[in-house]
Amino acid sequence: MIQRCTRRSLLGRGFLLAGLLAGLASTPTLAAAPEPVLIGHYASMTGKEATFGQSTDNGIRLAIEEINAKGGLNGRPLKVITYDTKGESKEAGNAVTRLVTSDKVVAVLGEVASGLSLAGGQVCQQYGVPMISPSSTNPRVTVGRDMVFRVCFIDPFQGYVGAKFAKENLKLEKVAVLFDQTAPYSKGLRDEFKKHFVALGGMITADLEFSGGDNDFSAQLSNIRSSGAQAIYVPGYYTEVANIALQARKLGITIPLLGGDGWDSEQLTKIGGQAIEGCFYSNHYAPDQASDLVKEFVDKYGKKFPDSQGNAQVPDGLAALGYDAAYVLFEAMKQSKTLDGKDLRSAIAATKDYRGVTGSITMDKNRDAKKAAVVVEIKDGKPVWRATIDPPADAK
Repeated sequence: MIQRCTRRSLLGRGFLLAGLLAGLASTPTLAAAPEPVLIGHYASMTGKEATFGQSTDNGIRLAIEEINAKGGLNGRPLKVITYDTKGESKEAGNAVTRLVTSDKVVAVLGEVASGLSLAGGQVCQQYGVPMISPSSTNPRVTVGRDMVFRVCFIDPFQGYVGAKFAKENLKLEKVAVLFDQTAPYSKGLRDEFKKHFVALGGMITADLEFSGGDNDFSAQLSNIRSSGAQAIYVPGYYTEVANIALQARKLGITIPLLGGDGWDSEQLTKIGGQAIEGCFYSNHYAPDQASDLVKEFVDKYGKKFPDSQGNAQVPDGLAALGYDAAYVLFEAMKQSKTLDGKDLRSAIAATKDYRGVTGSITMDKNRDAKKAAVVVEIKDGKPVWRATIDPPADAK
């Protein structure tokens, strides 16, 4: 009796197993998710210029989200890996080395500060990985590095923009200069502004320096006060610029300050307050420009990145450039034969008339973007468009 039951049990189990195997065979297998295309980003996510990195990263991530929602690259999603440089050159080099050697990214986006892009670009050049800086404007960033590109204009043009606006729009004859002698960005803008302002018939009444991290500018400002200057050109970053403005007003200096895109941060007016009202700086875009692309970007960004009170944030120029840099890279990826360094590099170099938020982007022979600039004025704590200035006809 026991033997008969055992045989029946074994026979039943055999039928059950056969049925299970048949069922598994007829069930379609789930396809593995496609591997993401890895893109690196290095930026000052912390440190005294943290808004630069945070804004750029937001712009990049907004672009990547849109690209993935439309199917990514031939069905593969894009994924960005961001490392913090803390605003330090050594950290920038380490971050890019990690992105390239450990994470195996196909391309790198970054940095904002020119000094940090010089460090990161050296690594990308060494390993043959393309890099696009969203906003490093010092000419040396791309010189001698055929793997390094940028989607922003460069300092020789930005210096020209500041000088032309000061002389022709503001009708200034005498301007003093106060620059950060430790920053390639600041020194480069100072040189170009001086050259162009004098060429246009203006006079530089004082040419004074400070070092990044300084807190007391009273000696330089006192010198400027007695120089007869009608404005002060301060090609620095927003932290020092705001403090310089505050100290200038305390010394009774009421003339406007002028500067470059290093001013572009909401922290400029939070720190500087009324001291920065009525001042001007050159930039890559203005959020109130009469452009459908700009309006659409401002709306999308504000919804994606509300502030701590839930209100829509207005994207600065760094966010717009990060967004454009990500799209320029993506368009090159679509055109490239492969994602190998040399092929992708060639596709980026072929970028022509890409219609971005910050303007039409074409890579020139030096891998720099030739494009117009805007000048904004701080009014009621916000940057307001005042002028658009195109490159001079004889620009190379």
